[in-house]
Amino acid sequence: MSSIPTSVLLAVIALLLVAAVVGFLLYSTVYGPKARLRRRISQAIGGGKAKGAGMLKGGVAVPAPRRKAVYTKLKELEAARLKKRGYKLREELTQAGLSITVRQFVFGSVAAGLAAAALAYVSGLPPLGLVAFPVAAGVGLPRLVLKLRIGRRLKKFTSQFADAIDVIVRGVRSGLPVGECLAMIAREMPDPVGTEFRLIVEGQRLGLTVDDALQKAIDRVPTAELRFFAIVIAIQQATGGNLAETLSKLSEVLRARKRMRDKVQAMSSEAKASAGIIGSLPVVVGLILSVVAPDYIGVLFRSDVGHLLLFLGVCIMGTGVLVMRQMIQFDI
Repeated sequence: MSSIPTSVLLAVIALLLVAAVVGFLLYSTVYGPKARLRRRISQAIGGGKAKGAGMLKGGVAVPAPRRKAVYTKLKELEAARLKKRGYKLREELTQAGLSITVRQFVFGSVAAGLAAAALAYVSGLPPLGLVAFPVAAGVGLPRLVLKLRIGRRLKKFTSQFADAIDVIVRGVRSGLPVGECLAMIAREMPDPVGTEFRLIVEGQRLGLTVDDALQKAIDRVPTAELRFFAIVIAIQQATGGNLAETLSKLSEVLRARKRMRDKVQAMSSEAKASAGIIGSLPVVVGLILSVVAPDYIGVLFRSDVGHLLLFLGVCIMGTGVLVMRQMIQFDI
């Protein structure tokens, strides 16, 4: 069996990388966070021009000055978020609730990669495996675990946040100041809501304004719910109004978002199960063939053409899994 020239192999890999980069750029341009924000702002602004006095929210007209203040605050928060471009490992560790430092995380990832490289060398993997396996263990696996921890913590925060807002509403209606309501949440609510509000209260005691303390909380917990809360507090301080009523409506909106998210989760469960089965079939079939007919599937691991086919298969399956993942995820 003739081996494929190295130049052809490199050309195929380069074309795959270029296609992946172009696809990612096109997706980011059409469906990225900036594009979604622009569409939402244009819908909010365009949908309310015909109403003259202001947009309708829950059957109640929102005055134009307050609507403009909300729009301005949204732009300020988005501009502050976009200024922090690049990979912020320290922020991600904080969002995941981990107490380790960046150096410890990097050293742990390097140690995992070296251990995987030693294991791959002892196992006698081909050159492609000697490169891919350590990279996956030293870069992909730690990042995956970190992302999973961040997602789990943000989901837990979101599920508890509406109850925290209800505590503020009851406290304000009973005559307590907002600062005392925040301290009450910090004392009584479990982690992560209690921990984040404790940091907000401590920041205020150190001299931070409420806006600055909430902005730092948004950096630690970048959820839309907390951004809504920060906007409501900022607008209430600037224009006044009934804070308890506003926060009560915000709590209703957050609970409605949670109900919608649970409904979408239930409706997409069948598609997720199908995607999991389709994605796991090649691995399962490969494992079965390695037991039933090891000589038959061993050609893939002993020849250069087999290595190339394995690499292409992994790339194609990875692209398919990412596409299916985007198809079953919805932005609420």
